[in-house]
Amino acid sequence: MALPESSYERLRATDCADEIVYVQACLRVYFAEPAAAPGTVSMLGLDVANVADIARLNKIATFVLKALSRAPAADRPLELFQWLDTYRRRTVSMNAACLMDSLAIHEVLRARQIDFVFLKGPFQQQLLYGDHFMKPSGDVDILVSPAGFSRARDALRSIGYEVAGKSRSVWWVRFLGEQHMVRGDGPKASTVDLHYRLQQPGSPSPRDSDGFLRRKRQVEITGVEVPTTSAADTLLLSCISVAKALFNREPCAGYVCDVRASAARLDEADQQSVLDAAAKQGLDDTLLLGLRAADVLLGGAGTLLSDRATRILSRIGNEDLLSMVIAPWLSSLRWPQRRTVLWELCGREPVRYLAEAGWAASADISRRIFERPGSP
Repeated sequence: MALPESSYERLRATDCADEIVYVQACLRVYFAEPAAAPGTVSMLGLDVANVADIARLNKIATFVLKALSRAPAADRPLELFQWLDTYRRRTVSMNAACLMDSLAIHEVLRARQIDFVFLKGPFQQQLLYGDHFMKPSGDVDILVSPAGFSRARDALRSIGYEVAGKSRSVWWVRFLGEQHMVRGDGPKASTVDLHYRLQQPGSPSPRDSDGFLRRKRQVEITGVEVPTTSAADTLLLSCISVAKALFNREPCAGYVCDVRASAARLDEADQQSVLDAAAKQGLDDTLLLGLRAADVLLGGAGTLLSDRATRILSRIGNEDLLSMVIAPWLSSLRWPQRRTVLWELCGREPVRYLAEAGWAASADISRRIFERPGSP
């Protein structure tokens, strides 16, 4: 779901171009080889609050913190560094709770013999960055098969989770293919996003979502092996998240970082395999969009994947795509029409485009009916 417009009001009212450049520079420092990275990025004349907001909204504050940590202590911008350190501590606390919830969920789903895989979250962060606490994870995301959706929901109910509010509606269950389930309330509430679909209407969906379950891998946490997505599927899902965020016009630099971290773990043979797998899933152009976004934000990688990505949405300049990724609130930004992006992501195939556009139109009608104020 898109972030509320109020999240952007202060940034929209200010000229934060220099702060955007600063945050981008920090990200490039983070992804550079430590020995080659510059020791510091100048904060001279920048608004600390703007930098903090950009990092927070994109979920990249810990990346910025780690980049700045490479500089000598005397060269770090003290106020920003303190804010980032506090943010990091809160992320550790949030993700530690998420990990504990995930282990409890794993136990009940395994006991019921329900096939599932964890999406995103601390497990993925550990695999990509060697750190469970890179980005805040307030929810546990789980993918099950359509056939296992009801059984998984019942299993979660057995440990105290209940379907939340409007996620009972036709729009949520039929078109989004997910439901939010909540246990408890207040600051210690636990939320699960239970999925059987992997993309919202308006962007192409995978042709075979169950394939993500078949290709899952096991990772160990506190002596327990838990299922997560394969390396190639992690890249594909990160690109899906980028496409979804661009559709909703919300910041997505955090997802773009996941794209780069995922792609960096693939050799050339693996990269070709990902391109082939994405084509079979109908996600080849979604993959290329995520890869091009990573090259624009973090610099070209000079790989097979990067070479292929240059053609996608070629009418959108790099400067505009950068703003779409990291600062979608900018009033100067020339957003492409959503149907134009969908046309590109459908490979400019008329039949497929019409099918996806029809599905999106049906979803929008359903949302207007079931999500309007006062609807049941």
